[in-house]
Amino acid sequence: MLLVVLIHLLQTGVGPGPDGGLTASRPLEQQPWFAAATWAGQIMPLFFVVGGFASAAGWRSWARKGGTASGYVRLRTLRLAQPTLPLFVFFAIVLGAATLLALAPALVSAAALGAGSPLWFLAAYLLCQAATPWLLAFHGRMPRLTVAVLLVGVVIVDAARFSSGATDVGLVNLVFVWLLVHQLGFWYADGWFDRRHPLTLLGIAAACYLSLWPLTSIGPYSDNMLAGLNPPTLPLVVLGLAQACLLRLARTPLSRLMQTRVMRAIVFVVGSRLMTVYLWHLPVILLVTGLTLLVPGAAPVPASAAWWWSRPVVLVAVLALLYALSLLVARWEAVGDLAPAPRAAIVAVGFALAFLPAFAVMRLGLSLPLAVGGAIALALAVWLLRRGGAPARR
Repeated sequence: MLLVVLIHLLQTGVGPGPDGGLTASRPLEQQPWFAAATWAGQIMPLFFVVGGFASAAGWRSWARKGGTASGYVRLRTLRLAQPTLPLFVFFAIVLGAATLLALAPALVSAAALGAGSPLWFLAAYLLCQAATPWLLAFHGRMPRLTVAVLLVGVVIVDAARFSSGATDVGLVNLVFVWLLVHQLGFWYADGWFDRRHPLTLLGIAAACYLSLWPLTSIGPYSDNMLAGLNPPTLPLVVLGLAQACLLRLARTPLSRLMQTRVMRAIVFVVGSRLMTVYLWHLPVILLVTGLTLLVPGAAPVPASAAWWWSRPVVLVAVLALLYALSLLVARWEAVGDLAPAPRAAIVAVGFALAFLPAFAVMRLGLSLPLAVGGAIALALAVWLLRRGGAPARR
């Protein structure tokens, strides 16, 4: 999570341009080594591997207590939709005020596009959570076939996309790619990676990274792993498998690290505010960047030496403000006690209302109409999902 914050901080360059006016750029992507660095820095597949591990444990525990698939989807959707609601309300207010005041439309549009970019994760992860009860059942009965079917789906969608030139076809892989990487977390939870020899895991990871070379040099894929994020593509699956192997290889040193009080404290603070940090870090980065513009000399030219040297100070300020903000909005992450789940049809409607705003922002970019519409849809989703249904009969 901290790496995600750092990467986005280095991708946000707002400052004086050559003509003296404000300019927005992405300094990190301008570096000649950036594409190669994404092979290690693109860690979103690891999020889904770990998410699959947590989903497997969560669903199995839920099912042992007599919980239903509908109740599970309801709870997981609430955990994602509820903390996202204040963010959309914030976007609606800020973009509405910027529109009324006619503030630099081009700069506001670029800032909105950047601030809303992380919301693709919400759409993808909601799909994974909704599919967990059924895909975990398939995993129990036919684990290899389930992976094979999802992999074939990834390849077919990529082939259709690149052969036709229709980028939107690739949006179907929002399902296949992330469900497949999420499925690797089920294998991790079942101990498949634990049973492999370290040299085997190292060999698999090496083979995955070596396979990226023909995929990106001969095949149709970009060597920039961030460029293949939306729509997602096959290289992200390859990265996910490699990162799962490396995670297992790092288990012993990570376990020792987690025995220290300092690291346990850091993980507790960040872990209890995980969605807040993820959802709000880019708005906070933009806020801090905007404040530096008000202080003479505090906003160097993006990508200049002074700009790079100022990043550690800005990072500390961003983390401090994120922590302060979390004291106000992190409470939205807590679902609390819920009444019996409503009917499955109501849960499905609530899921759709939570999914559509994030998907629309991923597809179209954040704007005032989408911010207002998203806030309304999420408010309805939370209201529907928190409603109680009739108590289940024994």
